[in-house]
Amino acid sequence: MALILQIETSTISCSVALAENGATIACKEASERNIHASSITLFIEEVMKSAGKGLSDLDAVAVSKGPGSYTGLRIGVSTAKGLCYALDVPLIAIDTLKAMASNREVNSGNAASLLCPMIDARRMEVYTAVYDNVLNEIIPVSAKIIDENSFADLLDSRKMLFFGDGAGKCMEILGRKANASFITTFENSASDMSEEAFKRFNQQLFEDIAYFEPYYLKDFVATTPKVI
Repeated sequence: MALILQIETSTISCSVALAENGATIACKEASERNIHASSITLFIEEVMKSAGKGLSDLDAVAVSKGPGSYTGLRIGVSTAKGLCYALDVPLIAIDTLKAMASNREVNSGNAASLLCPMIDARRMEVYTAVYDNVLNEIIPVSAKIIDENSFADLLDSRKMLFFGDGAGKCMEILGRKANASFITTFENSASDMSEEAFKRFNQQLFEDIAYFEPYYLKDFVATTPKVI
């Protein structure tokens, strides 16, 4: 038996889910810029209340580890670590892109397709990876600048499904390939972490709460506003 609180803040989506034995039993989420810091605690309270559970009932806390938004990841991981310290429960880290690929809408009826989650970076860059429909990694996680040659070897022979908040800006270039298809309404959700979090809990694949850091993939770059 495992009751796991799950936190997803790697993109514009702020999402909290509660899962019992790998099945989501409650979820609260919203997609709006800059709401993570102000909403995450409230979402946690609402999810626990709606499921009729207390924080003391939790067996672990799982967090989406990245890659993704620097600020979003910091908020999610800090919240998760704080809960783990306070409740004396283990921390589970979930690969953001793999969780996206496990989404049931994405992974339903696409047995012949490769799955390519994309998280928006700057300009034509995305954080991405490629998985088959049973989540075997075909191309590892990387920061990739998309051009007309991207994924050309795969798209020549396999159908590929692109999704995530970075996929829309790639449609004009990658959509020229007959084997490319897109989901434009996809939003990251903590509920997509449930099965993997339960699996890692059973295998006792826990993080060191004191030293764990998000997987940023790239260094944070601060920008200075232009003076007009």
